[in-house]
Amino acid sequence: MAGVLLSAPRNDITRRDSGTPNRATGDGYPGPVSRIEEPAPRPADLTDDLALALRLADAADAVAMERFDSGDLRIDTKPDRTHVTEADLATERAIRRILDAERPADAILGEEYGTSGDTSRRWVIDPIDGTHNYMRGIPVWATLIALTVDGVPQLGVVSQPAISRRWWAAAGHGAWTTTADGDTRRIHVSAIDEVSASSISFQSIEQWDDVDLVPTLEKLARAVWRDRAYGDALPYMWLAEGRLELVAEFGVKEYDIAAIAPIVREAGGRFTAFDGSDRLDAGSSLATNGILHDDFFALLHEEDAR
Repeated sequence: MAGVLLSAPRNDITRRDSGTPNRATGDGYPGPVSRIEEPAPRPADLTDDLALALRLADAADAVAMERFDSGDLRIDTKPDRTHVTEADLATERAIRRILDAERPADAILGEEYGTSGDTSRRWVIDPIDGTHNYMRGIPVWATLIALTVDGVPQLGVVSQPAISRRWWAAAGHGAWTTTADGDTRRIHVSAIDEVSASSISFQSIEQWDDVDLVPTLEKLARAVWRDRAYGDALPYMWLAEGRLELVAEFGVKEYDIAAIAPIVREAGGRFTAFDGSDRLDAGSSLATNGILHDDFFALLHEEDAR
């Protein structure tokens, strides 16, 4: 889809905590997510939508968990040779049923059932992000739910029921998480301001190889403190919590990142495509803690600059 934007007005959160990589408070949380707060009031025009998105996540969690790690899970292969499970399909159907009843005028884009409707308001759904983990019984997968208005993500929910975690954000009012112990916390990106002190996730070598950027990935890995390929939505949430400073990915679709972008941005970070554009349909993502975005961009595009 042409002209799809992921940029929205960013909040004014700045957080310059001192510290070193992997610092932690007494409860095991790194500094940026250590305090517990009551959520701030949300704008009236998003309050109902966010409440609905969280209810959609509840419904999705119930359906997806019912078949997770089952020995007789049905798995099929799509035309693009990726896998889809019966749980992917059932979870998206459950979300669509609620949206059809409560937001009949809104459009929907889902990974499994495509696009319905053509309005400025569109719900974007990935019923199970991390299907390959799901089908192997690995608990790192999530349901992603976003609302875009005129192509701009206004709110996002990332729910990972197998590890009892959920994250959400609405434009202008910060990013939040519910932890496994039931606490609700506001989350912020880290204040690390040196590439050499940063921890990053590059998702997979295969992705970088597909775009002929393995040498760039090797250069990036040598420049940072720590690199890992955690994969899927979870590293973006760790970035929003202040645990990572960069997550970069290729081969992504709008439904892979629409819910993630507002959470990263409302946590104080930056989220662009790899080429720096503000597009959901660019096929790539470059999420950072904001402070280091320009430094990482310059490092990743040194050859282009030459």
